[in-house]
Amino acid sequence: MFTRSDFSVWSILKKCIGLELSKITMPIAFNEPLSFLQRITEYMEHVYLVHKASCQPQPLERMQSVAAFAVSAVASQWERTGKPFNPLLGETYELTREDLGFRFISEQVSHHPPISAFYSEGLHQDFLFHGSIYPKLKFWGKSVEAEPRGTITLELLKHNEAYTWTNPTCCVHNVIIGKLWIEQYGTVEIVNHRTGDKCVLHFKPCGLFGKELHKVEGYIQDKNKKKLFMIYGKWTECLWGLDPAAYESFKKQERRTDTLRKTKLDDCPEKADGDVVDAVPEAQETVQVIPGSKLLWRVNTRPPNSAQMYNFTSFTVSLNELETGMEKILAPTDCRLRPDIRGMENGNMDLASQEKERLEEKQREARRERAREEAEWQTRWFHRGSNPYTGTPDWLYVGGYFERDFSGCPDIY
Repeated sequence: MFTRSDFSVWSILKKCIGLELSKITMPIAFNEPLSFLQRITEYMEHVYLVHKASCQPQPLERMQSVAAFAVSAVASQWERTGKPFNPLLGETYELTREDLGFRFISEQVSHHPPISAFYSEGLHQDFLFHGSIYPKLKFWGKSVEAEPRGTITLELLKHNEAYTWTNPTCCVHNVIIGKLWIEQYGTVEIVNHRTGDKCVLHFKPCGLFGKELHKVEGYIQDKNKKKLFMIYGKWTECLWGLDPAAYESFKKQERRTDTLRKTKLDDCPEKADGDVVDAVPEAQETVQVIPGSKLLWRVNTRPPNSAQMYNFTSFTVSLNELETGMEKILAPTDCRLRPDIRGMENGNMDLASQEKERLEEKQREARRERAREEAEWQTRWFHRGSNPYTGTPDWLYVGGYFERDFSGCPDIY
């Protein structure tokens, strides 16, 4: 990893307060050597949870695994303070993992606004996972907030079931000075469109003393809103669940203890909120497990040198790997062939920076050329449509990518 301390983020960001950040060119020092298309592929790291869901005979058990998958999909964001490269229009990324039982393809289908579409299928015809993400980035002075608009759909083919949800909001604090830290917050609702079951997950904002940092709490209810199962944990660590009665009695007990503790705490003066930096919350003791809970998911341990590697997980580290002979079969638009990201991965920051500028200029020139010819940009692997389950606008996979006819691919690099 390259050290960022020599750069004044402030000189760039003060021009942008309250603006949409997708329009601003950032120096390469703030990036990590991956494209946003590769970042989306990280949803697949804990794909075993999808295979597990597919094998469960009961819809409640399936929803437990799907909920765990939805939370695990954002776990790799933890401590990932580098910004992925904005994909170029027409850029693609594919990944086949026979060992994990899936293949995945994504394409940058729009540049303004930036929209990335993805489609994945189980190699044993057990699931389809697809969606389009439109990350809305806002700068609030001390922090950058990314709201990932767009629907995510998981289809379990054996059960003829579809689940849909949207991801929580991610916020990076202290982008100007101080130590960068990340939180995710907002409510994620996962709907089973066949049974009407719904899982509601609250990603908690950090709170005053960091007590709530990384916490996720929620429940699964049936179509009549009857609570069937409670879920709790941290998106950075693990997820547990148990039946509502046991959960409630535990919480009642906890509230009693808290009231006693609070009467003592009330004598402490509270800290004023006018600080220059958003204080990094102390990581609280890990998740307190309620007796009788079952483990739904635990995060994979990161490699020992992860902190020097942009805090990548073992799965992430492999995403930009260009193995021998791969170039012959990859689409010419694949991120692994993108020279600025490759330059940065190899530690050649000046080359990476020049290449990034060259590619962005090439993209602008192509756009001017299309404007002159009054030509519309044609997406290759996805088309605009509406989500078959929610009816909301979506990008749907056309098919055919893995037949590998790349003759009509644009020259973007």
